Amino acid sequence: MTAPTTTPARRGGRWIEQWDPEDETFWNEKGEKIATRNLVFSILSEHIGFSIWSLWSVMVLFMGPEYGVDPAGKFFLVAMPTLVGGILRVPYTFAVARFGGRNWTIVSALLLLVPTVVAAVVMKPGTSYTTFMVVAALTGVGGGNFASSMTNINSFYPLRKKGWALGLNAGGGNIGVPVIQLIGLLVIGTAGAAHPRVVLGVYIPLIVVAALLAALFMDNLAPVRNDTGAVKEAARDAHTWIMSLLYIGTFGSFIGYSFAFGLVLQNQFDRTPLQAASFTFIGPLLGSLIRPVGGRLADSYGGARITLWNFAAMSVAAVVVVYASAQKSLTVFLVGFIALFVFSGLGNGSTFKMIPGIFQAKAAARGLTGEEAATYGRRLSGASMGLIGAVGALGGLGINLAFRQSFLNAHTGTPAFVSFLAFYALCAAVTWAVYLRGARPAGRIAATGAAEPQGARQAAYADI
Repeated sequence: MTAPTTTPARRGGRWIEQWDPEDETFWNEKGEKIATRNLVFSILSEHIGFSIWSLWSVMVLFMGPEYGVDPAGKFFLVAMPTLVGGILRVPYTFAVARFGGRNWTIVSALLLLVPTVVAAVVMKPGTSYTTFMVVAALTGVGGGNFASSMTNINSFYPLRKKGWALGLNAGGGNIGVPVIQLIGLLVIGTAGAAHPRVVLGVYIPLIVVAALLAALFMDNLAPVRNDTGAVKEAARDAHTWIMSLLYIGTFGSFIGYSFAFGLVLQNQFDRTPLQAASFTFIGPLLGSLIRPVGGRLADSYGGARITLWNFAAMSVAAVVVVYASAQKSLTVFLVGFIALFVFSGLGNGSTFKMIPGIFQAKAAARGLTGEEAATYGRRLSGASMGLIGAVGALGGLGINLAFRQSFLNAHTGTPAFVSFLAFYALCAAVTWAVYLRGARPAGRIAATGAAEPQGARQAAYADI
């Protein structure tokens, strides 16, 4: 195996010309060290991206009556970044192969300066609602960071390590949500609700630091190329859309609840901005921290099994929230809602582990082995991740719109939680029917429609 070489001048960055993480000798001697270094700085950039993406979940807590924005308008404000971020995940996925993982990490980090600086200019009473909506939409660039970061890290790691690595990358990024909420709490508790620009002043230098560190310590992988054939094949594959549905239930829940938590507390339980901010960070923090655990459990026991039990747990938590919402019990509500965050984070890790496993199983079903099978799995899983990530993020939009409609019509979030409960039950049923039921083993939905041999079925169960 030829050692990786880095060419500083090639297309504007550090390029590794050869990369084969499935080769255990290469991985143990050189690959793991390089992959870990890139993972660390990918997490940092993605972390700040998530913070900026969720910026308006904090800014709305500073928007008192003098801003002239009603609760329904605030739910629209926090929904807008979710919509834009979900859409941007598709081009961000392809940007890694087009420009290089390191190079795009630098660019995507610097793009975060745009919504942050603009928000610092307009965040004051008297600004029009349309302006706020435009600036909130700009923060969607932070949501795109997730797709490029996950696609990049997916290329660095072997299949046997992807669950943990992708879970750690995503979990470290997800923590950006509670961190900016904690900073918002600190600002409200000290400077007061009239000083939202302090939050923005914290993040502007951090964005510059993240871009600088990516430039100094990350690498581009030359073997990673955009493959329009893989994208088309992934888009035609039923697994891509099944996993998109499941990812709506896990990541869509996480990001939707993260953006809406503070507003729900204010509108349903009459909490002040400081009181709401005191609770909003807890759920996203726990959900972020447990995401790598979901990946590790999936590595050990199978992503489909963990995902099934996870949706069952989310359904139970949703029942608790519905009960607490109907009874107006804040304590029980917080217990159930935070449990939803925890299980959504756990499911984030297990579902993303399933994606490379599914396409590796499809490679085995086609009779591919060794490097040929690994290449096929990387092509299809990398292409599908952008699509799945985009659709999953749009689930957060659905959650915020459901809350908005629920509060408009019923003046409570109870109807929204009932709809979420039904959706989790659907996701559990789909997981079991497609990936765990004996008659429909993982990898069963192949492009050919043909059943796999018994050995391929066993491999599918082991990987997924």
